[in-house]
Amino acid sequence: MESSPLTDKNIFPSQEVIFSHIGKSKALWLSFFEQMHKDHPDFAEEWRYYNDGKRWLMKMTRKKKTVFWLSIIPKGFRITFYFNEKAKGRILESPIPDELKDQYINGKLYKKIRGLTVHCGKKSDLASAAALIEIKIALK
Repeated sequence: MESSPLTDKNIFPSQEVIFSHIGKSKALWLSFFEQMHKDHPDFAEEWRYYNDGKRWLMKMTRKKKTVFWLSIIPKGFRITFYFNEKAKGRILESPIPDELKDQYINGKLYKKIRGLTVHCGKKSDLASAAALIEIKIALK
């Protein structure tokens, strides 16, 4: 697991701070958030420092439902979703790569949910994240 550069609780992850860590992934970041805010204007993002992991994470929500968690990694970012067993069929039928489907199927079960992480390094990763967002918001 890559370490997060955002470990100082006194340094809020402003755009300037984020861009200093993600480097060339800035264009992907801007593209992702532009499309997401266009498609889901009701989403709310919140950066918070979590003492248990000793780092800053962004929680993206829709009303009271957490859609995904975002973390900054060296030279990029990753988006993590948590799905229950109800999502299995939708995930397997989705257009996401087989590696992500395998990650869900073979992932560790935490009580009744499994994590699924998209490491954003290219445009196709953003398409996978968008597909998983649609699955997440479709589930009740």
